[in-house]
Amino acid sequence: MQQPDPRRLSLNTATVRKQWSLDKIIDGCARHEIHGISPWRDQVQALGLERTAQMIRSNELTVSGYCRGGMFPGIDEAARRTADDDNRRAVDEALAVNAACLVLVVGGLPGDSKDITGARSQVRDGLGRLLEYSRNVGMPLAIEPLHPMYAADRACINTLEQANDVCDELGDDGLGMAVDLYHTWWDPKFFQQIERAGRKRILGFHICDWLVPTQHLLLDRGMMGDGVIDIRAARQAVEALGYQGAHEVEIFSEHNWWQRDPDSVLATCKARHLTHC
Repeated sequence: MQQPDPRRLSLNTATVRKQWSLDKIIDGCARHEIHGISPWRDQVQALGLERTAQMIRSNELTVSGYCRGGMFPGIDEAARRTADDDNRRAVDEALAVNAACLVLVVGGLPGDSKDITGARSQVRDGLGRLLEYSRNVGMPLAIEPLHPMYAADRACINTLEQANDVCDELGDDGLGMAVDLYHTWWDPKFFQQIERAGRKRILGFHICDWLVPTQHLLLDRGMMGDGVIDIRAARQAVEALGYQGAHEVEIFSEHNWWQRDPDSVLATCKARHLTHC
């Protein structure tokens, strides 16, 4: 299998969000010849949706994904309606920046609930409602399974198998998954389930590394090559299925990469993409 195509590298803006505002991140991607970007909604709001879209277009960047929608479960009907309204706005924003997909972190247990089965039912129902809107306007939705440590508060869909099951139930039209290796590298059914997903369902591929030891389960992701994930094997597997999308670097790193010069971080992303992806 060939080396990764450097033109497919994309930067999730979380990777340098502590050092740079979104306009500086866009300029940095252009300056470092990183051709893809995946912005977060709060950063877009701060810069302005129209200006964000204009800057992305003028710098000829591809938007590999828009972060994020989801958080479907609610303690009552009013909370679920609020989430529905916000998710439709997220779809509209994703369209405005010409994103390849809207990434969904689906949500965990609402309130003081201990009913994870009920939370997953709420996710399925909320997704179904959002699909009625997103399919009509043509914005694909990408379920992002998160590591089980986040099942209670962030995402009660935790494996690729669960994501595939939801896609089976709701249909492939405009619905798939974002394969984030930080969350899925450990899954004993990883290769089986990405083969089941196939080219049509794999809408995003996110890369970083899992450090040993990990000092913080949210804010201590590693740069590619610094941890234990076989990133290249995963990349080769998704591309063997026909995946032609971006390799999106997404690193939350409170005490390491967020403390470094952001130009150095982007240069390292480019170098490590070639040597470890």
